[in-house]
Parts: sequence; structure tokens; C-alpha cells
Amino acid sequence: MMTRDDEYDRIIIGIDPGTNVMGYGILGVERKRPSMIAMGVIKLSKFDDHYMRLHRIFERVLGLVEQYLPDEMAIESPFYGKNVQSMLKLGRAQGVAMAAALHRDVPIAEYAPLKIKMAITGNGGASKEQVAEMLRRILNIPQEQMPDLLDATDALAAALCHFYESSRPQPQGGCRSWKEFIAAHPDRLK
Repeated sequence: MMTRDDEYDRIIIGIDPGTNVMGYGILGVERKRPSMIAMGVIKLSKFDDHYMRLHRIFERVLGLVEQYLPDEMAIESPFYGKNVQSMLKLGRAQGVAMAAALHRDVPIAEYAPLKIKMAITGNGGASKEQVAEMLRRILNIPQEQMPDLLDATDALAAALCHFYESSRPQPQGGCRSWKEFIAAHPDRLK
């Protein structure tokens, strides 16, 4: 059985799925303070066969899960582009990364790119460079530790977005939307 040092109260792995380059970021939370443990990329372009790339994604994500023993995974959801084939391949890459986490019973949260950018920069239209710079400042990452490929910072941003979203106080016994309120109180419509 795998166990980890309890230096952190919680560990979140972030994944930025890709079929040429997949980013990952490991975020540790200690006393409600997030910090970067690691970030990097999985380069897949050396594999000509798409199925071999998927196999490599599964192996590497499973390896990261076994190495860092995260409590949760945050993954960026694919966004719709003009090329349906690219979208399909990206969705497969995301699914394989999710399967690797599920193989070790790691719960998954999925976030749209706009949501991640909003959480980190306050601007849903922020560039990858702006997201990376805000991460560097928020998590006090030295400039020399910043990666060349922004897929890694995108993955770390997904993990930090999940930290923010899951750390919000949830309403006790209340409803989060009008639809939820109506479903809970049908008698109030009369």
C-alpha cells in the first residue's frame, strides 16, 4: 500500500491534456496555503501512433499519481474548436488521464479554460503568459523554476483553480440556484 508523508494536508494534481504535450502540476496545501510541489510536461510527439501516445499518457499520469499520491485531480476540459478530429483526440487524451487517476481512486474535477483563467487572473480572456505570471506571483515560484512550455503552468493553474473552488464555504441547507430552490420548495409556487 502506498502512503505519503503528511507534510501537506492535501495534494492536488492538475492536468492540461494534450496529444503532443501534456502538462502536469502538483499543488500542495498546508494550513490552507497552496504551494507548488512540481510541474512539468509529458512530451508525446516522439510517438507516431496516436494509440501509443494514449498508452504513454496513461503510464505517466499513473506514475505521477503513484509518486505524489494526490487527494484530487483537476483537469482542464477540452474546448470546442473548428477541427473536430483535434477535439476528438484531445478528448481521448483527457479520458485516458482521467482513467489513470480513477485507477487509483483519485476523484476528478473538470474545469473549462475560461473558468481557470478567471480563477487565476480575474480575466477569462487572459493569455497563457499572463496565467503563468500570476501563478508565479501567487505561489512565489522563482523565475528560474518557471518552465519553457506553458502546458505545465496551465496544469498548475487547473490545480489552483480547484483549490479555490473547493475551499469556498458551501451554503448550509441553502440552495445554490433558483432551479434548486424551486425543486426543494414546490409548495412556494402556489
